[in-house]
Parts: sequence; C-alpha cells; structure tokens
Amino acid sequence: MDKKEKTLFTVNALEKEYPDGICSLEADDPFELLCATRLSAQCTDARVNLVTPALFAEFGTPEKMAAAPVERVEELIRSCGFYHTKARDLVAMAQKLVAEHGGRVPDSIEALTALPGVGRKTANLICGDVYRQPGVVVADTHLIRITNLLGLVQTKDPYKVELALRDLLPPDKSNDFCHRCVLHGRAVCIARRPQCAYCCLQSVCDSFR
Repeated sequence: MDKKEKTLFTVNALEKEYPDGICSLEADDPFELLCATRLSAQCTDARVNLVTPALFAEFGTPEKMAAAPVERVEELIRSCGFYHTKARDLVAMAQKLVAEHGGRVPDSIEALTALPGVGRKTANLICGDVYRQPGVVVADTHLIRITNLLGLVQTKDPYKVELALRDLLPPDKSNDFCHRCVLHGRAVCIARRPQCAYCCLQSVCDSFR
C-alpha cells in the first residue's frame, strides 16, 4: 500500500469513526472563529469556549473589537494564557479588518496571514471551515504526531507537514480530516498512553507494526 492508498484508507476510517468531524471551537460567524482560533494557541479549545461568550458579548464584531481597550480584552481572556499578546493581536487584527477589508474576514491564506497574530493554522481553518476551500490545519500536535506515526509524513515541521498532506489528501476531505485527527488523538491515539488495541488505523500504522 503506497502513501496515497494509505491516506485514503485513513480518511475513510476516521470518517466512519468520527462522522461529526468538526472544529470544537464554538463560534457563530467568521470573525468569532478567527478570534477563537487565535485564543486557542497554547490553550485548550474547552477553555477558549468558556472565555469567548463574555468576550463576544462586549466585542463580537470587528468594529467593536477595533475600538476595544486592550486592558479590557486582557481581563476577559486572562485565563487563556499569554493574554497580553493575544489581546493586542485581537484588537490590532480587528483594526486591520476594518481598515483594509471593510470588516469582512478575508478568504485567502495570504490576506489572512497578513493580519496580526494570524498564522497558517488559523488561515487554513478559516479558509476550510468558513469558505469551504481545501485547508490543512497543521499546527496541532495531534495531527503532526498521528501522521508521523502512520508514516504519511516524516517531519515535525508544521509547514512541511501541510505541504505533504496537501499532496496526499483529497481536497474535499482535507479540512475534516484534520479535525478528525484531533478527535482521534484525544480519544484513542493519546500521546503518552495510546490505545492501539482499539485503534481503527492499527492495520496501516507504521509505528504499531
């Protein structure tokens, strides 16, 4: 079985195992998802989902966030960690959205990564989940670890993993595949105690063999 065949097997197996392969961050619109993804750096999605309702109640649009006092944003997101940097990024990001994009979240990797605090992980997530473009959301340790264990990639560099998976994954499956790898990493392929006996990918996993 070559890498393409193994990739298709993995895509189908995870699709059956996790039919609802969606992002676990809670957001009602593209701007909220953009903010939530920025907050998720070095923080769990569960914690972000606890913080964002109060944040969005006060500053839930680009216009409101652009005018927000950074100190107030810091207060609202403190428990997410790195709150000084994240608060500055959220306000600056909103200001650039308003000034250069009319308050609309752009739909290209290039435009998104030009926003303060937005990296390729966030840009791919927005392009995939919001605009339904093929996206490979790589800056998650589960995805990098699992694809290395399977033998689909041989690198821990997020950008190189993204490029490799873009060549292997069916474009219409790529974004959901990334979400399902996160779910699988949390439920079965746990970093320090993998449940290999229950893994739907056991038969194609280089590490297991």
